[in-house]
Amino acid sequence: MTKIITTIAFFICSLLSAQGQFEQGMGKAFQLWGEGKNTEASDLFERIAAAETTSWLPNYYVAFVNASTAFKTKDKNQMNLLLSKAQKVLDVEMDKNPNNAELLVIQAMIHTAWISFDPMTNGQKLSGKVMALYGKAQAIAPENPRVVFSKAEFEIGSAKYWGTDTKPMCAQIEKAIGLFATFKPETAFSPKWGLERATAAMKNCK
Repeated sequence: MTKIITTIAFFICSLLSAQGQFEQGMGKAFQLWGEGKNTEASDLFERIAAAETTSWLPNYYVAFVNASTAFKTKDKNQMNLLLSKAQKVLDVEMDKNPNNAELLVIQAMIHTAWISFDPMTNGQKLSGKVMALYGKAQAIAPENPRVVFSKAEFEIGSAKYWGTDTKPMCAQIEKAIGLFATFKPETAFSPKWGLERATAAMKNCK
């Protein structure tokens, strides 16, 4: 009986230790990212993803960090490296859960980065895919502020390109800001970004 209790206690301690390591690793990765050390943050998120295969969050952040960084580069080789890495890890999680709205937003972001880099080549090819992704995400999670805002932000970009009215999208951004106030992330590490960008976009609307 004592042996069984000892085994159970050891198992529970192992679980707690693993959870502690996950939390510490994620915290450190966020710290690196906040310091502008995107490559180091991405590498650490990737190592956490390899160790903690039951959570979609580490790979989500690998994809998010690399896709976000891609918007800031004009070098095609660097774009390829960043977006290929983002796509590779996102594919892993999308295969597990194709109906995760947060993952769909990041997939749309990857396509948008390609469009921004080369609108003439990629705009017509990828714009429809981006709208389909946001449409699916909105059907799954209509109250998710990142879904509402990201869709409106992309539509504003298209509207400005074609010279059409942006008022409907601005109304959606205002709605997203309201949703940010009530949205509750599932865990401490679940996505919660977007309010600052939405607020800045709202100022541009006005």
